[in-house]
Parts: sequence; C-alpha cells; structure tokens
Amino acid sequence: MNSNKILTTERLILRQWKSEDHAPFAELNSCKEVMEYFPNTLNEVESTNLALKLAQLISERGWGLWAVEEKKTSKFIGFVGLHNSSAELEVSPATEIGWRLSKQFWGKGYATEAAEKVLEFAFNDLNIESVISFTAVVNKPSQKVMCRLKMTNTEQNFKHPLVSNTQLKEHVLYKITKDEWVATTL
Repeated sequence: MNSNKILTTERLILRQWKSEDHAPFAELNSCKEVMEYFPNTLNEVESTNLALKLAQLISERGWGLWAVEEKKTSKFIGFVGLHNSSAELEVSPATEIGWRLSKQFWGKGYATEAAEKVLEFAFNDLNIESVISFTAVVNKPSQKVMCRLKMTNTEQNFKHPLVSNTQLKEHVLYKITKDEWVATTL
C-alpha cells in the first residue's frame, strides 16, 4: 500500500502525520472539553506516542486515522479516519470510523466533511462492506455526526471493556453498509 495516500475535500487535507503535528495534537489531547467523553486526557508523551502509532499504521496499511489539515491555513486540526476495532470489543472484527478535532475547529462541519470522504475511500477504494462508529452514550455531538453521515443506530449498546468510568462505559453503536452509503450518494 502507498503510505502517502492523501484524501482531499473542499476545505481539508487528510494526510500522513508529520512531526509538526505533535505539539498541536498534544494540546488537543490535553483539552478537557475535547476529551470529555474519553476516560482521561493525554499528556505530551502519551499524545506523541499515539501520533507515532497512528502514522505507523498508515505506513503499514496505506490508511488509518489521518492527520487533518485545514487547506486555507495549513493548520493541523485533528484526525479523522478508519481503524480496525480493538479485539477486546464484542463488535470486532470491524472497521471503525472516528474523529477528534481541536475545539477551535468545532461547529464548522469539518468532522462530517472529512468523514464523508473517508467513507467514500472505505467503500470505493478498500471495498469494505460496512463501517461502524461508536461512542459513549452521553456523547451527543459525535452521535450527531454519525447521523449526518447517514449511519444508523444499531440499538446494540455495549459496555466498553477498556473504559472503567461508569458514566462513559456504555457505548452506542452506529453502522452504515456499502449499499446504504451508495443509496445516500445517488
């Protein structure tokens, strides 16, 4: 696979990670509001290690959770992309779509715009049959993005085995199949 696969939208570039992304990524991951629906914030070392791991996965597979850059400013704004769900999850094996953006870029439609491009890649380039997304039941903003992507709530909530915080443990599961996605693009 080509480790330099780049996806573009009208306003965004989804690309391989760069070392210059590490500082703004650490800032994003240390923000309590951005990480509200995650078990904890990440310190600089944890954040950099995550960025390096995500970059390695893209290098190995040619796809993954891409760094996202705003075209007009060339600023790193977060990540959006695909990930093979963790083996500990009862929904596995599955391909998951996910996103995490810096707070200053919320409310602009960027998560939806980038995720739409990622779904196109998943279904057209990778020929994946379905894509899932999940989040804590209390994370209504991410669920709104899932709905804008025309994903459907499977009504199969699950307790995330890697989350101990009781408020965040129960997760909602959304899914879209290739056929459903094709129908939304007609």
